[in-house]
Amino acid sequence: MSTQPLDERRTPMAAPSRSLVIPVYLNEDNIPSLLTALTEMHRGLDHDLEVIFVIDGSPDASGEVLVRAQASMPFPARIIFHSRNFGAFTAVRTGLEHASGRTFAVMAADLQEPPELIAQFFATLEADECDIVFGQRIKRNDAPVRDALSRTFWWLYRKLVISGVPRGGVDIFACNHAAREELLAIEEPNSSLIAQLFWIGFRRSFVTYERRPREIGTSAWGIGRRLRYMMDSIFSFTDLPIILVLWVGVIGVLGSFVFGIGIAVARLTGYITEPGYTTLVLLITFFGSAILAVQGIIGSYLWRTFENTKRRPLRIVARIVDGVGKEQ
Repeated sequence: MSTQPLDERRTPMAAPSRSLVIPVYLNEDNIPSLLTALTEMHRGLDHDLEVIFVIDGSPDASGEVLVRAQASMPFPARIIFHSRNFGAFTAVRTGLEHASGRTFAVMAADLQEPPELIAQFFATLEADECDIVFGQRIKRNDAPVRDALSRTFWWLYRKLVISGVPRGGVDIFACNHAAREELLAIEEPNSSLIAQLFWIGFRRSFVTYERRPREIGTSAWGIGRRLRYMMDSIFSFTDLPIILVLWVGVIGVLGSFVFGIGIAVARLTGYITEPGYTTLVLLITFFGSAILAVQGIIGSYLWRTFENTKRRPLRIVARIVDGVGKEQ
């Protein structure tokens, strides 16, 4: 038996052009099934795939199981450990930063999204049909209560944050090098990766799929995390709450004038006889609305200041075609 290290016995080959990022949190029992699926995927992609596992402060032994299995993985793999749990979307960014391919895909470790989608994503990107491709769920196969909560969450997300997000939300996507570079240029804590993907623009494509039932374990994506993610998305990508406050105040001020006329008429015609009632009602109505209007105006200025502190690029050039039709 050869005594050479395993890495030296492998046949030298070019660096993979495809990178797959997988955040890992509480997935210890899923690892064997995940590695089997990744092995088949690697074979189906002509052995041109690297996998970046990001252990996001997982309290179980997910990371240790992957480290022990790394030597037997038929594909190049990198295992990155966060010092604590920073969240799945931060783990995705970490994986994208350390990926070395030309096209990049992201999938969850629980295998609820069919691994076959990844091959479709890479084929779509390599055919230059788009710059970002999203998996669009057409069915979830979750428990009824969880399914209803997820539908409600993404309905609100579409209404309040990004209208272009698919109805079922986004858990899996892929992108080319240009889109990845622009995505990583946005360095904002407490933000929304999904909203960022839609904010940077580029050509998009959607691949429909049916989400599989979860066979092992339970999801860590609970109501608390969803609410936090919704709030981060709203406060980072829309001034809708400020505008609502402003319009409630403005409408209230206008309404107080109409209400004041009605109160004055009622006072003069004897329908209101209590002393001081008219003055008190008008003052409460007017100044309450005026305060909301002023808060809305101040909030609008603060929003613009906040926008300037984000340091997002003023524009993103996706491609340039010169005078003879050659694309740069």
